[in-house]
Amino acid sequence: MTDLQVSVETREGLERRIKVQIPADRIESEVNSRLQRVGRTAKLKGFRPGKIPAKVIRQHYGGQIRQEVLQAIVESSYSEAITQEKLRPAAVPTIEPENAGAGDDFTYTATFEIYPDVKLAGLDGLKVERPQTEIEAADLDEMIETLRKQRATWSPVERSAAEGDRVTVDFEGSLKGEPIANGSGKEVPIVLGQGQMLADFEKNLIGLKSGSDKAFKLKFPKDYHAEELAGQKVDFQVTVGDVAEQQLPDVDQEFIKALGVASGDAGDFRQDVRSNMGREVDSRIKAEIKRQLMEQLMEANPIDLPAVLIEREAASLRDESLRNLGITDPQDPRAPGLDAFREAAERRVRLGLLVSAVIEENKLEVDRERVKQKVDEMCAPYDQPEEIRKLYYQNPQLLSQLENLVMEDQVVEWLVSKATVKDKVISFNDLMNG
Repeated sequence: MTDLQVSVETREGLERRIKVQIPADRIESEVNSRLQRVGRTAKLKGFRPGKIPAKVIRQHYGGQIRQEVLQAIVESSYSEAITQEKLRPAAVPTIEPENAGAGDDFTYTATFEIYPDVKLAGLDGLKVERPQTEIEAADLDEMIETLRKQRATWSPVERSAAEGDRVTVDFEGSLKGEPIANGSGKEVPIVLGQGQMLADFEKNLIGLKSGSDKAFKLKFPKDYHAEELAGQKVDFQVTVGDVAEQQLPDVDQEFIKALGVASGDAGDFRQDVRSNMGREVDSRIKAEIKRQLMEQLMEANPIDLPAVLIEREAASLRDESLRNLGITDPQDPRAPGLDAFREAAERRVRLGLLVSAVIEENKLEVDRERVKQKVDEMCAPYDQPEEIRKLYYQNPQLLSQLENLVMEDQVVEWLVSKATVKDKVISFNDLMNG
């Protein structure tokens, strides 16, 4: 329709406010049409169905129907208005209707943020340092040692605790005589040197024996995540329950079979571990190339971001964090605030908009064969892969997630094709820990 009068106000940043005026005759036409339909079936005492005078129908139903019409016409006219003005809202608008009587034009304002207009730059200057690494025998030995440590057992000892030992402690922390939030624990196992606790806390446990008590002061880092403790000196009282040392399993048939190598053969086991390490290397190289490209893409394309998208993404990241922490109540004192996720949210939103621009500008389409391969890859580890495969294809949301992963890979490959690529030799440890 072309009977709308629309004006657009550009506000701060990406915020827009449109004023939409709808002619009275368009509203009245729809109200009359609905009243006629209601009149055919309405039941009112003293009247036969279908014989109720139009005036009576209007008296009984006119107000309700007018509100329904106005609500419906706002929804449809808003879509018309943003299409007419070539606007791309980033979220649902805030609607403010103006008062209007029967027979008057109806006017409302809609306030919303729009997506930024992204014109990509810097694609001709992309540079990639592609990591190249070899898995040495020492790397393989170190990985097997890590696997042994993951399956270690612990044996109590009577000696003093040393680096690498597991110390089980009860502790209480207080600041100026008052207990601190989440500053106490009972029978908490701490492996010294693994960074489970602040480094200075763990240092105070070294040298203690089973049954030992110790009081000490601990200064929290200035950038500690709990603001009330940042830079503060906290008093701790610790009681050691037991001290245990690590017992590593032998690399025998039982150990090898437990890790999925049915033959139990040491040679097969080393080959299996090397193959897994190779897959990790490929994945890490791929991630590093992507990181370099995304950083350059963001640096070359500073864009305004809709605040509403950042808030939505920050809330999503926070919800994910709460689930990982096992926290069900957002008001739990342990729950991190929304501010802790805004920087990561901003990065995600920025990258999402830039990647979408790459796809749109270059008319990239998802490779269906690669989606099929990705589904097969996800289903392969299950006992009944066909059933899982059906689940993916019957669930649009699951399938969409895989399509997004495939398209992301395609975007990175397209960017690599435009970049100057130089290989860089790097050690396995530097690659995996970088």
